[in-house]
Amino acid sequence: NSKPRPLTTWCREARSDVSMQRVVKPKTQRVKRVLEHREPKLVENTKTAMFIRGGHTSETVTQALKDLYALKKPDAVLFKRKNMARPFEDRTSIEFLGQKSDASLFLFGSHSKKRPHNLIIGRLFDYHVLDMIELGIERCKSIREFKVNCSAPLCWSLGPILCRNLNQDSMSLQTSGCALGSKPCLLFAGDLFETDSQYSRLKNLLTDFFRGPVVSKVQLAGLDHVTCCTAMEGKIFFRTYQINLKKSGGRCPRVELEEMGPSLDLILRRTHLASSDLYRQACRQPKAIKPNKVKNISRNTFGSKLGRVHMRRQDLAQLQTRKIKGLKRSRNQPGTSGTHTKRAKLDS
Repeated sequence: NSKPRPLTTWCREARSDVSMQRVVKPKTQRVKRVLEHREPKLVENTKTAMFIRGGHTSETVTQALKDLYALKKPDAVLFKRKNMARPFEDRTSIEFLGQKSDASLFLFGSHSKKRPHNLIIGRLFDYHVLDMIELGIERCKSIREFKVNCSAPLCWSLGPILCRNLNQDSMSLQTSGCALGSKPCLLFAGDLFETDSQYSRLKNLLTDFFRGPVVSKVQLAGLDHVTCCTAMEGKIFFRTYQINLKKSGGRCPRVELEEMGPSLDLILRRTHLASSDLYRQACRQPKAIKPNKVKNISRNTFGSKLGRVHMRRQDLAQLQTRKIKGLKRSRNQPGTSGTHTKRAKLDS
């Protein structure tokens, strides 16, 4: 005889089923605009990340969540209240928060005796959990512990009005030399990211988490920090560096890196990876986005455009060439009738 399921579990599942089947009709123009903003689009909006605190968190986990939230801003939501959730056992709470906040990425922090200083990074597809990877923090050094000089152009790029109204998290970013909302340079080092399936999925997840908005061009002055992940000896070393552009005497500046934090030493714990079919479905692009293939035009490895021209078959026998003495027929050659014509004229 199996144990009867608690009433709260039945109520939660029934509520989730009803919420999934319910069709929300807008009653005001504001609700209508919000629902239109959440509808599927050909070109999706920049992905928003949720930073969630569990029921029990340590000071290390809380500081790591704040620092990573400062790197992800402004496309991030930080929940200040504690949430009694266990994503690996029950995913309904994460899916509910993702649908409510219109977010497809999440970072959940918790702490327990069995899994101390725990971080769960994951993403959603169609408001359902797609991937989840559990990481343990062995060492954490926050942004405040680094003394990095903030260059003036980075502060001015935020604007005088915005700099006056920055909160504490943004001020920690400003003093660390990273502008608000800037795109990082992502660097992954280690053979495990290429050989191991779990590490390769983690690399894809971290790229999706920190890449920011998709743009066609990036200004050189806008590249102000580097996020480096190194997999070695079963550990993942997460480091962030500030990019300093110095004078080099030439056109290209001299680049120097200075660590600005956060600095994390992570270990891989539990994983929940999507199946190949579901992952392929999540990565599928609509046909309207794909560029139309142009016939007879291709590009080589260097990016140069190559075109193929189709011509009619030519008769090389009628090709007009340059007249050269060496190509003329000699008079002694059989078949020439030049001497006979001259004699015939003299006889006449």
